[in-house]
Amino acid sequence: MNITRRTLMAGTAAALALGAARVRAQAKQKIKAAFMYVGPVGDFGWSYQHDQGRKAVEAALGERVETSYVESVPEGPDAERVLTQMARSGADLIFATSFGYMDQVIKVARQFPNVKFEHATGYKRAPNVSTYSARFYEGRHVIGLIAGHMTRTNTIGYIASFRIPEVVRGINAAFLAARSVNPKVQFKIVWVSTWFDPAKEADAANALIEQGCDVLMQHTDSPAAMTIAEEKGIYAFGQASDMREFGPNARLSSIIDNWNPYYIARAKAVLDGTWESTDTWGGIASGMTEIGGFSDRVPFEVRKQAMDAAIAIAAGRLHPFTGPIRKQDGSPWLAPGETADDATLLGMDFYVEGITDSLPR
Repeated sequence: MNITRRTLMAGTAAALALGAARVRAQAKQKIKAAFMYVGPVGDFGWSYQHDQGRKAVEAALGERVETSYVESVPEGPDAERVLTQMARSGADLIFATSFGYMDQVIKVARQFPNVKFEHATGYKRAPNVSTYSARFYEGRHVIGLIAGHMTRTNTIGYIASFRIPEVVRGINAAFLAARSVNPKVQFKIVWVSTWFDPAKEADAANALIEQGCDVLMQHTDSPAAMTIAEEKGIYAFGQASDMREFGPNARLSSIIDNWNPYYIARAKAVLDGTWESTDTWGGIASGMTEIGGFSDRVPFEVRKQAMDAAIAIAAGRLHPFTGPIRKQDGSPWLAPGETADDATLLGMDFYVEGITDSLPR
């Protein structure tokens, strides 16, 4: 059963309305904001970018905010323990920055109704729990266009983390874009079942290169794949952060997560007493998803096409999932000119036609 933000919002609207008055607080002179990361802040990817957001909150609000963080918290029981400790330590606002923290956030939030929780990439909300994510698939469309042009073997490698809609959606978006400019493109996908494990990510990169991949993409958090690409003389893209320093010759562009404005706005809302449970899914238009600068190795015409695509997506003139598109088994999905709705995207658990690999069980 696919559970989406839209379904959840419809099913819980009454409960959220009833709880809003109880959760809404008075303006505060100072707040404590705590951040929980699934990886180390030095991963130079996902957790690193979230910590940049924490620092942006400090810079914007000065003495009105005190921040703290706990890094490398596994998804599961440890997350519940850390969240509980944060709440008991006086946190007014807690950012839980990984999908797998979802159930723990909901459980702890019930125990601390006066604490505001923000959960990244999840779909379960409560009167004191907001959800937020970025439309990473928009960025993957842009880099997919570049990858389709830049591959010489017509084989692109993709290092995937977990079988959740966010990751599957990104693979499909990148593949469709690459195929649109290079019908011969094939994707090879390695699932590593982790967000952050440089050794596993490096092994996956090497395995993909052995299969003939000359361009690497990833939905994992370390720059290991970029480092391998640099060593092997092939191309790659930065993930979550720019990663240029790890592959000055390999890096073609990057998808950059910019959480700073959102984190500042949510902290201000707690200070002002205006915080409410919301659901946010920002993309290129909002600046939550950014495209890194293009390498000089990317031909001018390709850079222009990629930039034009980013501008068109931001303006609403281009949707990465526009038909005709079939599912991997050949069954129809989107008719010509039809675009996928958010509910379908949020629950996506299938490959599109043309991807020959199988989803992991």
